[in-house]
Amino acid sequence: MHVARSGVAHKRARDEAAALDQLRDYLGYFPSNAWERPTRREAPDTGERRISEILALVPAESRRPYPMRRLLELVLDAGEFLDVQPEYGASLITCLARIGGRPVAVVANDPSVRAGAVDGAAALKAARFLEIAGGFHLPAVFLADNPGVLAGSAAEREGALRCAARMFAAQHRLPGPKISVTLRKAFGFGSSIMAMNPFDGQTLSLAFPGVTLGAMPARGGGEAAGLSDPARAELEAAEAGGPYRAADSMAFDDVIDPRDLRNALLRGLALSDRRASEPAAPVARIGTLP
Repeated sequence: MHVARSGVAHKRARDEAAALDQLRDYLGYFPSNAWERPTRREAPDTGERRISEILALVPAESRRPYPMRRLLELVLDAGEFLDVQPEYGASLITCLARIGGRPVAVVANDPSVRAGAVDGAAALKAARFLEIAGGFHLPAVFLADNPGVLAGSAAEREGALRCAARMFAAQHRLPGPKISVTLRKAFGFGSSIMAMNPFDGQTLSLAFPGVTLGAMPARGGGEAAGLSDPARAELEAAEAGGPYRAADSMAFDDVIDPRDLRNALLRGLALSDRRASEPAAPVARIGTLP
């Protein structure tokens, strides 16, 4: 009930010893208090490497699912991955990890669950996760691949849009470095909650080639509007050129080769090293979340 349905509990443990092991792993990603910054840890897998497997793992067709956790295993430092609330709000993955030895908070859409659409539970989970991670100065990495906030009468009844607004507010006011990467698609508010927000003080905003962007998917929007076949084709062709037009208007800092995802994240985090030299202090939060 509380692990999968209510979200009150974060994870299961088979016994007390296993619970304590999970607790040690969790605390190991954070500094000992809010007046310190997380410490970098050297290990065998902290350097750059190109990941050719990504090309086979992530389908070009944006409606085909793939296991996002496998992508994270490839990109993050080996063995440095702690899933937080994996059974609750499962269309979003929230995990603590290390990349280049740096502790980071990762929020990633999971296209194998509801195509990655963000429902109310997922948004509330991410908002709470980001508040905690930001309070202890962890950089945040967002991997976006979603068709937007979940639509439909059930989602409306559960207040999915208000929950998504809470997630947006939580990520928007993160004080530390943020890196956002759009992998295949991000529509409507689904792009904003995943930190595709140029000019808000984040470190880097990236995209894979061929990502599709917009208020809604062109195919579904064209069908709903009753457009002719030529008009639909024109709409879908315009959608396909999204990342390069967005980069031209400075919405993306760069369009990257998928095989270079890990290296781009490492270099993005290196850009934020100057912030790590500044004195740390507890984060002051003003105002209320939606």
